Amino acid sequence: MKRIGITIGDINGIGPEVALKAVGRSKWPADVEFVFVGPEAAVREQAKALKISVSRKISFQPMETNAAWMPGKIRVDASRLAEESIRRAVAGCLSGELDAMVTAPICKEGFHKAGIKVPGHTEYLAELTKTKNVGMMLIGGGLRVMLVTRHIPVSEVPSALSRRNIREAIELTGQALKLFGRKNGKIGVCGLNPHAGDGGILGREEIELIQPAIRAARKKGWKVSDAVPADTIFYEALNGKYDAVVAMYHDQGLGPLKMIGFEEGVNVTLGLPIIRTSPDHGTAFGIAGRNAASPKSMKHAIALAIEMAGKSNPWK
Repeated sequence: MKRIGITIGDINGIGPEVALKAVGRSKWPADVEFVFVGPEAAVREQAKALKISVSRKISFQPMETNAAWMPGKIRVDASRLAEESIRRAVAGCLSGELDAMVTAPICKEGFHKAGIKVPGHTEYLAELTKTKNVGMMLIGGGLRVMLVTRHIPVSEVPSALSRRNIREAIELTGQALKLFGRKNGKIGVCGLNPHAGDGGILGREEIELIQPAIRAARKKGWKVSDAVPADTIFYEALNGKYDAVVAMYHDQGLGPLKMIGFEEGVNVTLGLPIIRTSPDHGTAFGIAGRNAASPKSMKHAIALAIEMAGKSNPWK
């Protein structure tokens, strides 16, 4: 029996709604159970208000924290509840009580107001699992995209890049492709600058950082391209030239992916000793409480978590 934990995220966003819909409106294997890591009463309140049934495959993990349901509102109590939900799901995965966790969206502004000083899920999961090298891969629309840098200002990207973190991103991508059944997967690497620097005329990051990291990854046996201009690499990946793309910063990689796979994108954290996936969207406060949210991305995130839970984790 596989037990998949689903954290409720920010209760005032669409997390509980899409989780209920994804579980209840899809056919899942008989040997899969779902554990909602969040207060049962609050989730059932939403389900009743939105006229969404609660699947019999769902059980609930009791929580110490509670929060009022106020759709669309950024509240400290909701963020504290979301943080406890994450901690409990991680503990469950580490103990073997859960086989994987799927996280509903949190509100970073709410976390900041609550004094929870973490940039996002990825960094907090690394902290909780004591993992140094983690990566954020997004999957959707026929693309797999790995990010070297994540939630930092664009102005800080060049100084945040190093030969080491580029190489580590490439290696995590290669390990993930093996996990997904692509043993000899080809990895495309984005340049940072227009035309991948144009031989140093438009920037030297490709010469001084990206190409040396690529050469180091090749020495370890990974099939990696040279630095490719970002305005062509995603087209090439869609046409089968690459099994995954390593992007230098957040919007460089996620803009193309969301353009073609907005409602189906999945985020998977690489490098953790546990399995974690999430839908590739935010709290969507603007439509919270209206029964208007699509569960498609959450459904894909759950399906990927189930698939990964059935395989050997290379980072465990």
